[in-house]
Amino acid sequence: MTRHVAVIDIGKTNAKVALVDLADLREVALRRMANAPVLDGPYPHHDVELLWSFILDSLAEINREQRIDAISITTHGATGVQVDAAGELALPVLDYEFAGPDTLAEDYDTIRPTFAETGTPRLPVGLNLGAQLFWQQKRFPAEFAKVAAMLMYPQYWALRLTGVAANEVTSLGCHTDLWNPWKADFSSLVDKMQWRRLMAPVRPAKDCLGRILPVLAIRTGLDPQTPVFCGLHDSNASLLPHLLSDTPPFSVVSTGTWVVSMAVGGNKVTLDPARDTLVNVNALGNPVPSARFMGGREFSLLTEGQSDDWTEADIATVLARKTSLLPSTQQGSGPFPHHRAAWL
Repeated sequence: MTRHVAVIDIGKTNAKVALVDLADLREVALRRMANAPVLDGPYPHHDVELLWSFILDSLAEINREQRIDAISITTHGATGVQVDAAGELALPVLDYEFAGPDTLAEDYDTIRPTFAETGTPRLPVGLNLGAQLFWQQKRFPAEFAKVAAMLMYPQYWALRLTGVAANEVTSLGCHTDLWNPWKADFSSLVDKMQWRRLMAPVRPAKDCLGRILPVLAIRTGLDPQTPVFCGLHDSNASLLPHLLSDTPPFSVVSTGTWVVSMAVGGNKVTLDPARDTLVNVNALGNPVPSARFMGGREFSLLTEGQSDDWTEADIATVLARKTSLLPSTQQGSGPFPHHRAAWL
């Protein structure tokens, strides 16, 4: 019986491994580390080896406390991994806040799909994964030529755990320019760039990709038959329980580095790509109108180095002043992405 599931959760700011008791959906164990990009090398990139060590150490520690019955994975979006025929990185895993892709924005914009096709707005830096891949292919042609498979970030960790390559729609459909949510297929960009042959097979998030590799079972102490599931994008992981239990229409707000509001079963509306509204894809493969801003990052910027032990009275005093800092100090996201913050 599967009762205790280890959830590997790679967020943009923090990485966690949590053990969830399915009997009551309670978190019974947690390991956490800060997650920051590496700034050396050809471009800022994710320290996947440090994260890998953290994941394995956490699985081993938690399993000593309580047997792990299964493993699932969730990560932030806008991140892809290119591996060679041996499953090793062909290129470092690019940090989506790196502005390098903007240097080829004019060229990329001539081939990227329309908002009507993908539900993806044109976003700055590397927030459109297609722009990242385009930039990497143009800037590092020799390394890109070695790519044997393109994976979304959750499925990269699944590959390392099982040896099985896959992709999944919630990450493919997260403002990547790579997915057509209306056709449930890759977008025209993927075919224009001849990337379709490199895309690992698309599997449902609920699929068991395989058992943990024997060498990792020895390393962590897990049962060699421990199943590893395909995994999904983090905001969609927050949405999934409501899809399975609630009756539309309803909305779910997922918080973290990004605050994402997702509407299920609502009225059909026209989304404005200039206002950071977009179409995500849920774990069942259906389009989900969404809006977002970097709320967690905003909070970090405003409170960095400051005490967070404020009281209800402190909050009431601030609210009574009716003073607001609008629209946001974090640039590039939300309904007013290009407006500077000001006190009102």
